[in-house]
Amino acid sequence: MKWVRGETIGYGSFATISKATSSKSSADRFPSVMAVKSSEACCSDSLKNEKRVLDTIGSCPQIIRCFGEEQSVENGEELHNLLLEYASGGSLADMVKTNGGRLSESEIRRHAKSILKGLYAIHAKGFVHCDIKLENILLFDDGAAKIADFGLAKETREQPGKCEIRGTPLYMSPESVNENEYESLCDIWALGCAVAEMAMGKPVWNHEPGASIWPLLMRIAGEEEPEIPSEFSEEGKDFLRKCFVKDPRKRWTAEMLLNHAFVMSDYDNGDDPNDSVVSKEENLESTSPRCPFYFPDWVSTSEKEFSPEFDSESSSTTCFPSPDDRMQKLVTEEIDNWSLSDSWVTVRD
Repeated sequence: MKWVRGETIGYGSFATISKATSSKSSADRFPSVMAVKSSEACCSDSLKNEKRVLDTIGSCPQIIRCFGEEQSVENGEELHNLLLEYASGGSLADMVKTNGGRLSESEIRRHAKSILKGLYAIHAKGFVHCDIKLENILLFDDGAAKIADFGLAKETREQPGKCEIRGTPLYMSPESVNENEYESLCDIWALGCAVAEMAMGKPVWNHEPGASIWPLLMRIAGEEEPEIPSEFSEEGKDFLRKCFVKDPRKRWTAEMLLNHAFVMSDYDNGDDPNDSVVSKEENLESTSPRCPFYFPDWVSTSEKEFSPEFDSESSSTTCFPSPDDRMQKLVTEEIDNWSLSDSWVTVRD
């Protein structure tokens, strides 16, 4: 395809992002405006990895789209280019800054749910993003929020290099710092950091820009807990506590958090502006506990459920037989007729 590079709109760790317009001949297959992520061809492993991950994950309304890749020579320099969906609304980090440093809780709920849906799709395909943060959540004119920047993404259980720091230190999980472990649940810890930052207007860890990261990593690896916004609702605080469990084996997954009241309450009536990644039936099935600690607190069944049913139109009740009646039936000489085939249910052919 043919396209024309425009103004520079951002910088990544390994690339420069430019706004670009596609030619008329390509307008029927590609959007008129795109974002082109470029790096020197000799240093393009991150872009190639991003393309591979996005192609494998496939279409998801909460993940940035990729239209392809190609090589170009500009000003005598060979570049590798990744053609991506253009987000006209900037990033969530930009939105927080323009809104006085904080977002309303209703906005945070909406964006948290979009990120969770994207993470659900990423994790279901066997990948870990490894760099969830406000700068990597892009916004669109219709209010949609999408996860971007998959340059550091890895396959689940893929072993990282020794002593590797993968991602942004302020968002790193304890197991990443302590064990060099980067699995799907490290994305959930980072999500908690992003949600808290939207509420407080600052990172959960106090760390001066430009200061050494080692004291920060020691705090993350130790017993200190991330800051939870005091002004948050109880639902919001509980949501963050589920994200900030130090032991990743007990931390909630994306599919479990999609059923948390913090993100369910605003959209359980179907008003979510983004298409759902997980259907209601899938959500119900995905709540299966991963270990005995995840069973919800037992709540005794109310008397109403076992009380006689009252039919308001016929003014009649249907009563359950008493224990005496049931015992009397058991000791009677009457024998059930097992020969009636209609009373049998086939469980396996």
